[in-house]
Amino acid sequence: MAARKQYLLRVDPALWAEVERWAADELRSVNAQVEYILRDAVRRRRGDRAAGDAATGGGRAGGPSGRSRKS
Repeated sequence: MAARKQYLLRVDPALWAEVERWAADELRSVNAQVEYILRDAVRRRRGDRAAGDAATGGGRAGGPSGRSRKS
């Protein structure tokens, strides 16, 4: 199994409670739910073309997405 990055996250208690409820509804741990949310956000930001890359960690990690930023 690949090494996983640990990251301390400070979250508003009300937001944390929402994520806990959401995770319970989806039968996931809170950590798995946060990963799901982040992967979905990355997929949406990049567009569906990179959905597999975001989920598996493939592709050009840390490289430019090839899309221009909106000003």
